[in-house]
Amino acid sequence: MKVYSPKDAYDAWQAGKVTIIDVREQQEYDTTHVPGMPLIPMSELMGRMDELPTDKPLVIFCRSGNRSGQVTDHLDGTGDYDEVANLTGGILAWAADGLPYEGDPPT
Repeated sequence: MKVYSPKDAYDAWQAGKVTIIDVREQQEYDTTHVPGMPLIPMSELMGRMDELPTDKPLVIFCRSGNRSGQVTDHLDGTGDYDEVANLTGGILAWAADGLPYEGDPPT
C-alpha cells in the first residue's frame, strides 16, 4: 500500500497533484475538518463511488489511518484507480504537524 505523510500529502494537494478524500463520519467532520477536503464517509463509500475522481491520484484520510487504510486497500483492489494511497496518522498526525484545519483539536 502506498502511503503519504501528512506534510507530503498536503504539499501534493496544494500543488494540485492529488485529491484527498476524508472518509470519517459526518459528526467527526463537523467537529474538525480540513477546508476544501471532500467528505465521503466510509459508511457511504460503496454508494458514492462515482464521486471519486479518477483524474489524479487519491489520498485517503481519516482520524488515525486505520479506516483510510481499509478504504485504500479496497479501492486499490478494484483496479479502477491508477494510484490510491493512505495518509498515515490521519487528522491526528495532520494537526500534530501543524497543518491547517478548522474546528476543535482532533482527539
